[in-house]
Amino acid sequence: MSQNVRHYCGLFAIANHPDAAQLAYLGCYAQQHRGQESAGICTSGGQRLERRVGMGLVTDAISPDDLKALANPMAVGHVRYSTTGSCNSANAQPLLAEAAMGQVAICHNGNLVNAAAIRAEYEDRGHIFSTTSDTEVILHMLADKSFGRQPDGLGSLLRQLCGSYCLLVLYPDRIEAVRDPSGNRPLCLGKQGNSWVVASETCALDIIDAEYVRDVEPGEIVTLGLDGSMSSRRFAGHDEQRSAQCIFEHVYFADPSSYVFGENVHTVRKAFGARLAREAPVDADLVIAIPNCARCAALGYHDESGIPIGRGFTTNHYVGRSFIQPTQLIRDLTVKLKLNPIRAVVEGKRLVVVEDSVVRGTTTRGKIQSLRDAGAKEIHLRVASPPIRHPCFYGIDFPNREELIANQRSVDEIRAYLGVDSLHFLSLAGMLASVAPPGDRFCNACFSGDYPIAIDANFHKHVFEKRQLRMFETAPTAAAPLTHEVVARASAGTTPLPMIDRGSLA
Repeated sequence: MSQNVRHYCGLFAIANHPDAAQLAYLGCYAQQHRGQESAGICTSGGQRLERRVGMGLVTDAISPDDLKALANPMAVGHVRYSTTGSCNSANAQPLLAEAAMGQVAICHNGNLVNAAAIRAEYEDRGHIFSTTSDTEVILHMLADKSFGRQPDGLGSLLRQLCGSYCLLVLYPDRIEAVRDPSGNRPLCLGKQGNSWVVASETCALDIIDAEYVRDVEPGEIVTLGLDGSMSSRRFAGHDEQRSAQCIFEHVYFADPSSYVFGENVHTVRKAFGARLAREAPVDADLVIAIPNCARCAALGYHDESGIPIGRGFTTNHYVGRSFIQPTQLIRDLTVKLKLNPIRAVVEGKRLVVVEDSVVRGTTTRGKIQSLRDAGAKEIHLRVASPPIRHPCFYGIDFPNREELIANQRSVDEIRAYLGVDSLHFLSLAGMLASVAPPGDRFCNACFSGDYPIAIDANFHKHVFEKRQLRMFETAPTAAAPLTHEVVARASAGTTPLPMIDRGSLA
């Protein structure tokens, strides 16, 4: 996977445990692969909420003294990569607010495609926003009396949101865990003794010896009480929105040990590799993976093809972020340091090199060249996913469409650019046939361009950094402003989503 694709976020919650903060720390640490920009924990003992957040990894953001200050029986935690809003401390989650209803904190994994419309409405009414994150609009909605007067204020609020979201909402006396009606993000429910646990991935349950109970269902709110109780209610029906489970969780994001959307990630990735071997056989001496995510697919290719598998690269886990180095030469050498070919393994060999995906292609090209320099005789690149031709609006921070190599080139042109003897991507049909049960429950928009949740094609990551947030329709027949109700109706499929004039965001 190219370093140009960034991760989602990771959520963790636990209720009714004397060491809730410490377990939240471990649960976030287990999901560190989902985001490395910032981390935070917020806890409650039934009265006041305590919050600690910071930039960087969990170990950087939360200190031992912080954990002492957070000692309460109920906690929510978050690791972040920014998909809306900049990487800064103001956007670190959980976000905490004081309102007439009392304190409330929120963690979010996903993207709200109608957040700008909602924010513009509240700013018109005099609300002041302190972050550039789409998550903050939910806090303002929670404080809105029009929702507070509803029998289920949170459920009414959620029905106005459009996009992809899993949420943890912490009140002094309870945690509300939410999964959007499309089920785009994974969210699971577990039990550890008398404590209930919620996490983005089951690997976080494993690390604290919690038992997996079930997934939080699409359109469901699960309430965890301070007293150890658990209850559930629905805010959207099963048939109100098309299923859109993100297939990229299986391609790249999730930990191989996790169960996501009902399947083990390692097993699915091996199936991708096996299918790839059937679709694109080749005479070769050795199968190697481009670490780390392609290792599972490489095993599948090896099992199916019978070609021996080996380790072609050493991985340096101690290298910092290469883009902050002072010169291009040092940046290039730092990237090379991260993955160094093992000459004794690859020299003179015909290699099948397995990669999980190719985005811009620049990083993959460098890895291929390093194998050439190490003496590889032939290099046959096999990619365990289809070409990425379209941007994601649901929480993956892909480069712009113009920067996606498959949007600009044919497969043969990509082969020539990467410098490989042959190139094959897993077919979309083959990928979808490799999950169980096969079907249309997955979002594969980045490969196919078929967006299952209504989008505004002009939405971009830094929309809230722009000075003007008001939106205007460009269609001459449009009669109504782009309110969040309009976008919600579009998501339900009852009305088309108007386009936004990009100039209004300049």
